[in-house]
Amino acid sequence: MVFKISSLMPITFKKFLSFLLFVVVFTSAKAQEQSRKIISINQNWHFAKDIHKKGNKQLKYTTVNIPHTWNALDVLDDEPGYYRGIGYYKKKLDLKSEWKGKKIYLNFGAANQETEVYLNGKKIGSHIGGYTGFTVALDQLNFDGKDELVVKVDNSYNESIPPLTGDFTFFGGLYRDVSLTVVDQAHFADEIYGTNGVYVHADKVSNESATLNVNANWVNTSSFINEILVTTTLIDAKSNKVGESKWLSSKNPSRNINLSLPKIEVKNPTLWSPENPYLYQTITKLIDYQTGKVLDEVKTNVGFRYFSFDADKGFFLNGKLVKLIGASRHQDFAKMGNAVPAALQVKDVALLKEMGGNFLRVAHYPQDQAVLDACDRLGILTSVEIPIVNEITETEAFYNNCKEMQLEMIKQNYNHTSIIIWAYMNEVLLKMRYGKEPERKKIYLKSIENLAQQLEELTRKTDPTRYTMMSNHGDVTGYTNAGLVKIPMIVGWNLYQGWYGGKSEDFGPNLDEIHAAMPNKPLIVTEYGADVDPRIHAENPIRFDKSLAYGMQYHQIYIRDILKRPFVAGAAVWNLSDFSSETRNETMPSINNKGLLTLDRQPKNTYFLYKAHFNKNPYVKIGDGSWKLRGGTSTLQEVSVISNLDSAELVVNGKPQGKKRVVDCLVSWNIDFKSGKNEIEAIAYQSEKVFKDKSTIDFVLQPQAFLNSSASLNILLGSQRQFIDDKNQIWLPSKPHQDNSWGHIGGEPFKIKNSSRQQYGSDKDIKGTLNDPIYQTQSVGLDAYELVVPKGKYEVTLHFAELMGNGIQSVLPYNLDSLVATGKEVPPQRIFDVYLNGKLVIKALNLAAKYGVATKLEQKFECVVADDKGIKLAFKSITGKPVLNALQFKKIN
Repeated sequence: MVFKISSLMPITFKKFLSFLLFVVVFTSAKAQEQSRKIISINQNWHFAKDIHKKGNKQLKYTTVNIPHTWNALDVLDDEPGYYRGIGYYKKKLDLKSEWKGKKIYLNFGAANQETEVYLNGKKIGSHIGGYTGFTVALDQLNFDGKDELVVKVDNSYNESIPPLTGDFTFFGGLYRDVSLTVVDQAHFADEIYGTNGVYVHADKVSNESATLNVNANWVNTSSFINEILVTTTLIDAKSNKVGESKWLSSKNPSRNINLSLPKIEVKNPTLWSPENPYLYQTITKLIDYQTGKVLDEVKTNVGFRYFSFDADKGFFLNGKLVKLIGASRHQDFAKMGNAVPAALQVKDVALLKEMGGNFLRVAHYPQDQAVLDACDRLGILTSVEIPIVNEITETEAFYNNCKEMQLEMIKQNYNHTSIIIWAYMNEVLLKMRYGKEPERKKIYLKSIENLAQQLEELTRKTDPTRYTMMSNHGDVTGYTNAGLVKIPMIVGWNLYQGWYGGKSEDFGPNLDEIHAAMPNKPLIVTEYGADVDPRIHAENPIRFDKSLAYGMQYHQIYIRDILKRPFVAGAAVWNLSDFSSETRNETMPSINNKGLLTLDRQPKNTYFLYKAHFNKNPYVKIGDGSWKLRGGTSTLQEVSVISNLDSAELVVNGKPQGKKRVVDCLVSWNIDFKSGKNEIEAIAYQSEKVFKDKSTIDFVLQPQAFLNSSASLNILLGSQRQFIDDKNQIWLPSKPHQDNSWGHIGGEPFKIKNSSRQQYGSDKDIKGTLNDPIYQTQSVGLDAYELVVPKGKYEVTLHFAELMGNGIQSVLPYNLDSLVATGKEVPPQRIFDVYLNGKLVIKALNLAAKYGVATKLEQKFECVVADDKGIKLAFKSITGKPVLNALQFKKIN
C-alpha cells in the first residue's frame, strides 16, 4: 500500500506511521524550544537629526524608544513647514550566545521614507517607501557585545517616490516596531517582500464547502541534506483539527523552494462576516523528516468568506446583500505623530466597530499589521492602497517604485481575511500638470493611464481573489476622458458637495448622474465629510463655519442619500479621526478636522449620529454631549437627542419637556436653561423598554454673568459662531448696538474677496495663539463699540490680527474647489487710533507694518466708569479702515 502525501514524493504508509509515532514521542518526552523567536528591540535607541548632513559620527544623540518620529511636534508650531531630512538611529545589539548558528533577520514595520541599514559600519540593506515593512538579514554578526546597528532614514521630498504631495503630513522616522526574528538556517521566509513566507487563502467558498490553499517559501541557508516535510494543520476556533496537508522534499533540497501544499477541503465551514468574524488557524511546520525536529513553525489566521460586487445591487458577502459603511483612517495621533503604539491603533478599529461600521478604507497607504489583525478579529471589511496621491512623476524610477510598493502591500497583507479590495491611486488628477500646455498635458494623462493599467494588471496577477479600486475626486468628465474609470474593477468617488462647493442636497443627484454615466461599474463613495471643530457652535450653521451643527446637517443628508441608493455599494467617511496636515490653515491649523473623532480620539456628535444609524443595539445620547459649556444672551437654546429608538423625551432640571417621535435618529427641543449647572436627562423608548442618558450643562447668560463678576464677556467681531477657548471661556458673536445694551456700531464682517468658501472670516494660521478662531474673524470699518455698565472698575482687552496679505494665496489641491480666491493679497494701508471713553489708548496702529500679517495682538486696558455712560471704544481712521477681531470685558472688584 502506498500513502501519497504530495504529488512529488510518495512514501510507504509504514514508514510514514513510524515517522508520526517518532514525532509524538519526541515532542512529548522533550519540550522543543520555540522554533521561531521574535524579539522586540524597540527600547533604548540613540537618535539624532542630521540637519547639516554631517554624517552620523559628528551628531549629538538622544535616547529614544521606537516607534519614533522626529516630526511629532514641529508640525504643530506656527512656522510653515517641518523637518524633512535625514535622521540616524543607533543601537548595540544584545544577542544571546545560543543564537549562534541561527539565521537572524532585522524587521522594520516601516520607516519613512528612504532607509539604509548598517551593521558594524557596513551597509547591509536598504528600502524605498515609507509605508510597507521590510527585512534585512544579519549575516555578519560578531556576538561580542559590540555589534551595532546604524539606521539612516530620510523623509526628504523625492520625485521618484510616492506620495509626492498630499493632504497629510509625511512624518519621518522609525515609526513602527523594530524586531529580530531568530530561526533555524532552514526556515520559512520571503526575503524579497519582508514576510514570513507563508501565504494562505480560501477558495471555492460556499455555505457547504471550501478549499484552503497554502503556499510557502522555504529558505535553506545551510548545508542541510535531509528530506524536509512541510505540514499545514487547519484548526477551528476551539483548536479542533479540521484538516491537514503535507509535502515532502527530496534529499539535498534546494536553497530556496516555493511550494504549494495539497489543498485542504473543508465541509460546512463557519463563514466569516462582520456579525460573526470567525477565524480558523493554520499551523504550518517545517520538519526535518529524519529526526522529527520542527525547524520552523508559522501560525496564520484565516477566515472563510465569499463576496462580489454588482454595479446595480451593491456588495454581497456570503450571498447576502451588505451595505459597506465605515470610514477612512490616517494613522497619526495627538502629540505622537505617526509613532503610535499598536494598542491605540487597535482601539481605532474597536471604535469603528462600536459605531456600527463594517468597512475601513486604509488610506492613503498600508498601515500597521495590528490594524488589519484587529479588522480580522472584529469583522471589519477593508480596502488597502498605496500612496499615489494627487500626481505622478513620469520616470521609470517612479513607476518601478509604485509597482514595488503594490507588490509589498499585497504580499505583506495577503493573509488578512478582512481585505476585499486592493487600491492604487487617489485623486491622481487633482494636482494637474501642464494646464497651459494642452499637448503636453495629453502625454501626462496618457502616462497616468499607462501606470494605472500596469498596476491593475500586476494586482490581478498577484492576487486574483480580490477586487481592485481607484479613488477619484469629483471631476467625473476628467477621469472618464483620461481613460481611468474603465481600468479598475471598482471606482471610488471622493465627493464633497456642500463642503468644498455646492450644497449638501446636490450629493444624491450627483451619485445618480455618475451611475447613469457608468452603469456597469461598481461604485463606492470613498470620501465625504465636513470639518467639525468641536470648540465651535452655531445657532444658524453655514458651510465652512466648522461648527458641530453644520457637520450634523451635512452627515444626515449624506447618510440618507447613501442608504436609499442600492447601487452605492458602500461609503467611507473622511475621516475616522482628525489628522495632521501641516500645510492646512484652519481653525485648528495643521489639522484636518473632518474626523468623527478628534485627534486624541474623543467622539464628536457626528460619531454618535453614525452609532445611532448603524449600531443595532438600543442607543440614546444627548446631542452635543461634549458641549458642556454653553452661553448666550438668551437662555432659550436647542438640545438634540440622538437615538435609534422609536421615541424620546427630555427632562431638564427635573421638569419633563415632553415626549417626541425620533426621525432619522434625531429629535430636538427648545430648552429654557437656567444660569449655572443644568441637569439633562434623555429617556428613549422601544416598545416597553426604557433607555437613558444624562449630562450636566453649564450655561453662561450674558451680560448678566459679566455684570455679577462670575465671568468675563468675550465677544467675536464679524462672526456668527460661538467658540470655547483653551481656558474654557465661551466667546459669543457680537451684535449690532442697541440702546441700554451692548454691541458694535458700524463696520462689516471681514470676507475673503471672490471666495466661494467662507461667507465670513479667514482660515489663516494666526501666529502666537492656540485659539485661532478668536482672530480669524473681524469687523472692518468699525466706528465704535459700546457697553452699558454700572459704575465701577473694568478691564478691557482688544484682540487684533491683520487678515489681509501674506503674499500669493494659491488654490490648495485639497480644497477641491476651483473658485477659491487666487492671486496676490496685498495688505491694505491700515492705520487707526483707538479711544477708550474718550482717552487715546492706541495711537496710529498699523498691524501689518508693525506686527505682520496673521499675528496675534492683544492690548489690555483698565478704565473706571464714574457715570451712566458705560464703556465706549471709538476707532478713528488715519488711513484705510479700522479693524477689530475680538473684545473682552471684565469687572474688577
